[in-house]
Amino acid sequence: MAYYLGVDVGSVSTNLVLIDEEENVQESIYIRTQGNPIKAVQVGMRKLASKNKGDWDVRGVGATGSGRNLAGVIVGADVVKNEITAHAVATLREVPDVQTVLEIGGQDSKIIIIRDGVVTDFAMNTVCAAGTGSFLDQQANRLNIPIEEFGNYALKSKNPVRIAGRCAVFAESDMVHKQQLGHRPEDIIRGLCEALVRNYLNNIAKGKEIRPRIVFQGGVAANAGMKAAFEDALGEEIYIPKHYDVMGALGAALLAKDAQVSKTRFKGFGLSDINFTADSFECNGCPNHCEVVNIKMEGKVIARWGDRCNKWKVVENTVA
Repeated sequence: MAYYLGVDVGSVSTNLVLIDEEENVQESIYIRTQGNPIKAVQVGMRKLASKNKGDWDVRGVGATGSGRNLAGVIVGADVVKNEITAHAVATLREVPDVQTVLEIGGQDSKIIIIRDGVVTDFAMNTVCAAGTGSFLDQQANRLNIPIEEFGNYALKSKNPVRIAGRCAVFAESDMVHKQQLGHRPEDIIRGLCEALVRNYLNNIAKGKEIRPRIVFQGGVAANAGMKAAFEDALGEEIYIPKHYDVMGALGAALLAKDAQVSKTRFKGFGLSDINFTADSFECNGCPNHCEVVNIKMEGKVIARWGDRCNKWKVVENTVA
């Protein structure tokens, strides 16, 4: 049986999904990127290799996420696509009648509008951390509540307090103020969830027509409080897909399958033992002073990007 691999490298997490030719998810790996995407991809591949019984014939590989170009070079991707495309493809395969995708990840948020199976509009927020997974993680840690239980606390609230949610800094200071006034933790947490949903709808989703069926995905979709706050604000049922936390990687794997490449560039599961490094230099050939990035495999440059004129561009064109 043929298999297809999807790799999604983000600022907070790196996800890998392996599907078979019938598009069933065989394995999914979730790893914290921790500022080192090369290492995260290699750790993920090592984990996949430990589960490989020698019968995974990988025919195609897709890469997505903010680190998609880097991931594509490391694993030998056949398809490299942006997050909007990858998330939309994965959602449409699982929820064909979806019209709105709400996605909140570790450090960014996005909304995707789909009509008749086609992406017609989208918006992303990569500037403010309010409402993202890393911010919620931080608040759970400050309140000494496991992040897994954070959403359940919100559901226990009987009298949510209003929290200023337009900015992560203001939201945190407002939470501290409400604590000092004596409000219960569950009411503060529910108020925070409602504030972050307001922030999302007033900024990222501003001007967008949100129609059902509405799908909520990304790591924050595991937060029951956020789901409930979205349902209250929109007056609609929110659907959370089975693989909500790895939809980007799943979409990349599906795109790799759809590409039907005759010969994959996949480097194999042993790439976790290859020495990959990255460095950069400043080009002084013109006033742009571009910062050019070198990606090296065992000391040899296999990819280079960052220059506007493509003077230094190198893209690997051989299968290792």
